[in-house]
Amino acid sequence: MTMKVVAFNGSPRKGGNTEICLKLIEEELNRQEIEMEIVQVGNKAKPCTACYQCLDNGDGYCVQKDEVNSWIDKMIEADGIILASPVYYGGMAGGMKCFLDRAFLTAGNKLHHKVGAAVVTLRRSGGLETYQQLNAYMNTMEMVMATSDYWQVAHGLDKGEVSQDTEGVEVMQKLGRNMAWLLKLIEHGKGIVDPPETGARTMTNFIR
Repeated sequence: MTMKVVAFNGSPRKGGNTEICLKLIEEELNRQEIEMEIVQVGNKAKPCTACYQCLDNGDGYCVQKDEVNSWIDKMIEADGIILASPVYYGGMAGGMKCFLDRAFLTAGNKLHHKVGAAVVTLRRSGGLETYQQLNAYMNTMEMVMATSDYWQVAHGLDKGEVSQDTEGVEVMQKLGRNMAWLLKLIEHGKGIVDPPETGARTMTNFIR
């Protein structure tokens, strides 16, 4: 069985530094015979309206009709998920947040124990903050987090400039190798080590 990773590129700029980083990871995964698909999120996703109809319906889909539901299908089918975004004013790109708000509210509980990773590109500052924002989505869904030997953040402004960040390039390559390792461990453990039990979360709002 061929394992697959789906990577969501939150940059509206095709062929830019975020995509270059994802391609570095893809090369490492391919060497381990793991497929990877890059989805260009850009500005295609509408924002979440907090209608909660997705939770009421329980069908795992958002009631808004755009590409987000097809992306949700890709997340559910994949063995691993990468969330990537450039830094915009100290945070992730707006289109990426629109997508993640809807996808994780709608189908997050179907992502338990999948391998996840975050990738960030930036000119100068805001990398760690954006990295933490992306990780926050996966951290709430019992996903298994793949890491490198440093935070997965690479610097570059103009297209292709990120390739000059030698350490950033190495970080992405190591992430690819570590992600492949985790994916294989989980795959080979099926039927031998059962996944941990989970259950519905008890929501404790501050105002009752």
